[in-house]
Amino acid sequence: MNEVFRELQVSLEAGTPAVVATVAATRGSTPRRAGARMLVRADGSSCGTIGGGCGEAEVIVAAMEAHEDGRPRLVRVDLTNPLDGDDKICGGVMDVFVERLAP
Repeated sequence: MNEVFRELQVSLEAGTPAVVATVAATRGSTPRRAGARMLVRADGSSCGTIGGGCGEAEVIVAAMEAHEDGRPRLVRVDLTNPLDGDDKICGGVMDVFVERLAP
């Protein structure tokens, strides 16, 4: 069983919500392909990866918002243009579906 699904099962069995972030689509060069998943707990800890770096940090922020309001969202992670000195060397775009799952 995949690490993310195993951790999701543990969280739900413990009565604890978790947020799952799934790469839904990619364009250009990205660190992970569609289907890559990451689980984010309410304390901000995570398992799995959607690629790391500033793109993953953007998704973690959205996951924490989903923990707060319970609403799913689609996050566009643009890795094409460096902003504020960030090194976004991949050159692609990922759409990541973020969803809170509760027991």
